[in-house]
Amino acid sequence: MFGRRHGASAASAPSPLPAPAPAAQAKAAPVLMQESAAPRRIEPVAIAQETQRSEDYYRTKSMIFGALIEAIDLAQLARLDGDTAREEIRDIVSEIIGLKNIVLSIAEQEELLDDICNDVLGYGPLEPLLARDDIADVMVNGANRAFIEVNGKIQLTNVRFRDNQQLMNICQRIVSQVGRRVDEASPICDARLPDGSRVNVIAPPLAIDGPALTIRKFKKDKLTLDQLVRFGAISPEGAEILKIIGKVRCNVVISGGTGSGKTTLLNCLTAFIEHDERIITCEDAAELQLQQPHVVRLETRPPNMEGQGQVTMRDLVKNCLRMRPERIIVGEVRGPEAFDLLQAMNTGHDGSMGTLHANSPRECLSRIESMITMGGFTLPSKTLREMICGSIDVIIQATRLRDGSRRITHVTEVLGMEGDVITTQDLLLYDVLGEDAHGKLIGRHRSTGVGRPRFWERARYYGEENALAAALDAAAVLTGAEA
Repeated sequence: MFGRRHGASAASAPSPLPAPAPAAQAKAAPVLMQESAAPRRIEPVAIAQETQRSEDYYRTKSMIFGALIEAIDLAQLARLDGDTAREEIRDIVSEIIGLKNIVLSIAEQEELLDDICNDVLGYGPLEPLLARDDIADVMVNGANRAFIEVNGKIQLTNVRFRDNQQLMNICQRIVSQVGRRVDEASPICDARLPDGSRVNVIAPPLAIDGPALTIRKFKKDKLTLDQLVRFGAISPEGAEILKIIGKVRCNVVISGGTGSGKTTLLNCLTAFIEHDERIITCEDAAELQLQQPHVVRLETRPPNMEGQGQVTMRDLVKNCLRMRPERIIVGEVRGPEAFDLLQAMNTGHDGSMGTLHANSPRECLSRIESMITMGGFTLPSKTLREMICGSIDVIIQATRLRDGSRRITHVTEVLGMEGDVITTQDLLLYDVLGEDAHGKLIGRHRSTGVGRPRFWERARYYGEENALAAALDAAAVLTGAEA
């Protein structure tokens, strides 16, 4: 059989362990429930194809896995495509189960086969979680605790790993795909999955209770602005204003907290960039997925084992200016690259965009100023603020509310300076009005009555002034009717 080791057979595997008995499974079922008992009474969520499993199941799986590793030739297996390799592994595991006289039902055997195939070829126990499109985040805290975020709420699952070493092996498999590593010498790593999902790993000795793996998943079907309207994240009139902001090349900063939907919103706004524009993206872990034909994607690089070769976000943004970009998009502004992005915005690269962490538009401006100062720049405060005013046109604030829903709460213009203070005006705001019987917040988007925003002349230049006037009028009329 192709993929087997020469001179090795499944019969040479260790002696069998008894098959998991129903009674043993019944006794083991409460174990995970006891682990999940906490002051908040978080109950484990059953994952598709994942059930409460006994210790006997994991011992049996471990024994079969060891026999498989002895019987198979991994070098030959690596030459096969995914489907062929999976069939090869299933055949060998089925033979091992027969030779060891392990008694399993058809459903149990299929489950075991899938688990072992996932361990060898995929991401092990993470596979059922990654296959679900309704999960936004996967958070693994050591081998025995895995949480997911669904609909804005964090839930404990019954997914577990054989031990911390298996979890560490999966982390290394993930990060090695993008040329990075995680070990004791380099215990913190940012990476990504093939579908663009963002991955963070922090390993022992920094993580005391075992490796901590966090995956920010992205839906297979990318969200659009129209879908955000259906979800209530923005009103139809507000969505039309955002479309115009994207079309007329306003410089935009999307502000928000962790998990508030900044990257999703940035992806939605980039859909309105013209297809004949040259776009360059700069990210720590490439996750933006632009649909335009002329996109150059750049990604930072950590230092190697000798501490050499690091390429920072600032290096990428500075290099962008030599690549004839028409728009520069920075996935997340975290440090002194804010200065280079502002310089790009006010030197002919209109329509550039970026995201950063802040809780309000006013705080967003303060954070930009502080990030530039932290980079060692000694410019006077007023000069920095004048640069911010001359660079940024619109701040869009995204917020995750306490019921888990995500809303665009501010669309704010940067107007200019009054003395030493940056002046802004809100075009749209989101008001929370109360909550329903199920704890869901009730709110509405309202216009502030601004009829002629600062970027009006820019909209007229691109022939969008009528659409902008109609959207602003519709938002104002709707707000007045609701009032």
